[in-house]
Amino acid sequence: MRKRLCALAVATALALAGCGLTGPARQVPDQAPAQWQAPLPHGGSTAALSDWWRGQGDPVLAQLIEAAQQVSPTVATARSRIGQARAERTAAGAALVPAIDGVATSTRTSQQQASVPSSTTSQVYAQATWEIDLFGANRAARDAAQARLDSAQAGWHDARVSVAAETANEYYGLRACEQLLAVAQQDARSRADTARLTELTAKAGFQAPATSAQARASAAEANSRAIAQRAQCDVNVKALVALTAIDEPQLRSRLAGAAQSDSLTDSLAALSPAQGIALAELPAQTLAQRPDVFTAEREVAAASFEVAGARAQRFPRLTLAGAVGRGRVHAGGENVTANTWNIGPVQMTLPLFDAGTRRANVAAAQERYEAAVSSYRGTVRQAVREVEEALVNLQSTDERAGDARTALEGYRSAFVATEERYKNGMASLLELEDARRTRLAAENAMVSLQRERSAAWIALYRAAGGGWSRPAQQ
Repeated sequence: MRKRLCALAVATALALAGCGLTGPARQVPDQAPAQWQAPLPHGGSTAALSDWWRGQGDPVLAQLIEAAQQVSPTVATARSRIGQARAERTAAGAALVPAIDGVATSTRTSQQQASVPSSTTSQVYAQATWEIDLFGANRAARDAAQARLDSAQAGWHDARVSVAAETANEYYGLRACEQLLAVAQQDARSRADTARLTELTAKAGFQAPATSAQARASAAEANSRAIAQRAQCDVNVKALVALTAIDEPQLRSRLAGAAQSDSLTDSLAALSPAQGIALAELPAQTLAQRPDVFTAEREVAAASFEVAGARAQRFPRLTLAGAVGRGRVHAGGENVTANTWNIGPVQMTLPLFDAGTRRANVAAAQERYEAAVSSYRGTVRQAVREVEEALVNLQSTDERAGDARTALEGYRSAFVATEERYKNGMASLLELEDARRTRLAAENAMVSLQRERSAAWIALYRAAGGGWSRPAQQ
């Protein structure tokens, strides 16, 4: 009768194990808009996002990004999270199969009666215990761990994309700073020439001493501006050293080896990526390739599985144990060996009273799920915002480029003409300084516009996912 009850319990457990309470993670409503509101970038060549940096024709940029990704603590931390998540997934999956332990015992028994000799009993056996997953609690834990492993793997790519974008921004910022420095130095030389000419004419009695003093003040101001700009460029170099861990002399040597052209037009072209990014027409396609959106989605899935697992803890648990081995009894100079085995106990644990602990655990898991859903929706909205802002900035810089170039050419021509008139005594120093100031502002605006455009391309690269693709099983 006992054997029949044991067999019935095991059969019931195996039948129930296939119909647990857990199921697929709850579906999160798609928050992607139907279409982009900002115009998509057009014109120019494009490259795959994963190799985008190598397609810019600037080997120094690619080298700096690779170096930064190798030494980044953010990337290292993300890599560590993958290892942790993988270990937790292994541990959670192990709960679904029996645990087997090897056991060796030896017992010495001595009886007081002289007729009963002392004996030694030794056993070596394998002992197995298995919690049969009746209602899916262990499967839910395994699935939640798998979702977090997927999330950690996407987070590693997101960290690498962030480091690449930060490094590229610093690099283009340095190149823009160098161009602004070249403009400032050119302006300082021009003002110094004007001050020297004005002083000569003042000594000859053709200019008032106050005019000479004003010219010297203008030259000093321009020189101070150039010094401040050079200091800013040095600060940018220090930032790249910290990001890449490359020795500063070596970094400066690499940067000097890729020095920009003396032509302002050529230098401005180097301030922005040479290749653009092809963006999908449908926002859902772009958001699907963002690792941070995928990470938030996997967190929702993990929280959903944890809700199911917490609910399963409120139902009975069935544990099955057993052992198989070999034993030896040594008594009175004789040995007796035999194979041994046992099945049991089969233990059914039924929750009766826990003062609301399990119910509270379900409620807490449900709240974590709702928080994960809210976080996911916020991540999607932020992703849409980042793409839209990058598109708007790209469109803005594209539309302003023609006007900025026209303004620069006009102010340059006006300055040259005014400078000639000043040298011939037909224009005042005030007119010359005003023409120089507007030309300087136009040149700086042109450099800043190109820098803004490079920042917009980098922002779009990051907003588009940086070349990450969703795992096939998802």
